[in-house]
Amino acid sequence: MNKNLYVLALGVFGITTTEFGVIGVLPDIASAFRVSIEKAGWLLSAFALTVAVFGPLMLMALSSFKRKSLLIFSLFIFVIVNILSVYITNFYLLLAVRMIPAFFHPVYWSIALSAAGEMSDSTEKSKAAGIIFSGLTLATVMGVPLATFMSDLFSWQSSFLLTAFINGVALAGVWIYLPSIQNKNGPFKGFPCHIFHSKRLLIGLFLAFFTIAAMYSTYGYMADFLKNVTRMNGKQISLMLFLFGTVGIIGNKAAGKYMSRFPFQTTLLFLILLSGIHLLIGYYGNHFIPMIWIIGCWGLIHSGGFLISNINVTSSSDSSEFINSIFTSCGNFAVTAGTFFGGFWITHYGIENIVWLSITGMILALMMLIIKKKYTESKL
Repeated sequence: MNKNLYVLALGVFGITTTEFGVIGVLPDIASAFRVSIEKAGWLLSAFALTVAVFGPLMLMALSSFKRKSLLIFSLFIFVIVNILSVYITNFYLLLAVRMIPAFFHPVYWSIALSAAGEMSDSTEKSKAAGIIFSGLTLATVMGVPLATFMSDLFSWQSSFLLTAFINGVALAGVWIYLPSIQNKNGPFKGFPCHIFHSKRLLIGLFLAFFTIAAMYSTYGYMADFLKNVTRMNGKQISLMLFLFGTVGIIGNKAAGKYMSRFPFQTTLLFLILLSGIHLLIGYYGNHFIPMIWIIGCWGLIHSGGFLISNINVTSSSDSSEFINSIFTSCGNFAVTAGTFFGGFWITHYGIENIVWLSITGMILALMMLIIKKKYTESKL
């Protein structure tokens, strides 16, 4: 079982590096195309918005195709688009081209998460989801800092070539090692609106939305914060992103372990600790040495956010591909909202105050967590 899960996680690593790899490159792209950092942030938010809007629709439209073939084709699109991006000299064309793989991002995510649930026992579903989400953590550990390093060492175009290579390796791994995946759901016949009648699911989605939006309000502009507030250079920022992701491996594993046993307590502790980290960032953001320690703690806590949010949603309903596509859409709406309002906040209040937007989002997430707990208890 584990081998198949790790092969699926390899693909998640590839597509997530494409989505989030621009985080460390945004200052260079803004400079190269002579646009503001807020406008450069559209490369992240537009990708996420496309995933959010079209995720469930793409899964429904392609539901009759073989699952493994869809995984391979999705990764192929990511390879081609990353190569094409190297030769683009207009910012808006780059933005448009980058949105193409976003249509296939939720298809891969949904199939991978659903397959992970089907390959594992009911008591091991959180751990199986944790392995899939390790691809996201690996993208943070290697993909984002390597893309940043390549951009600093050569050019922003080289970071896209690196991302194309990563997706190519992932494609080969899925093609060679992953067995066929049975489509137990069959083709979708109409939009299953009935699932939204579940108040527990809706509360879980709002909890996930506020959590992820809070995470990405600051993280989406991490490179710009470290450059302009902490006064780090390109190589130092690459090292900080690497540190952030490396400790995240531990955080992601811990989240998967404890969410299966103590979901409420784990989510509560996550939100409290991440809020505390953002307070420290706000206070020590312009101090070089303290920020190194803070970034390490930040990565440790931050990495479990997507997994924790996913389990809070999927535990409210079945873990079908469609529910996972709904979560993927919700998560990417949250990334879009986080980066959009983050850019707005930076423009009006300065990059040094971005943490307060994240803290506001986490307070809203805490409120949804309490509502979820009270609703669940009332139904027992």
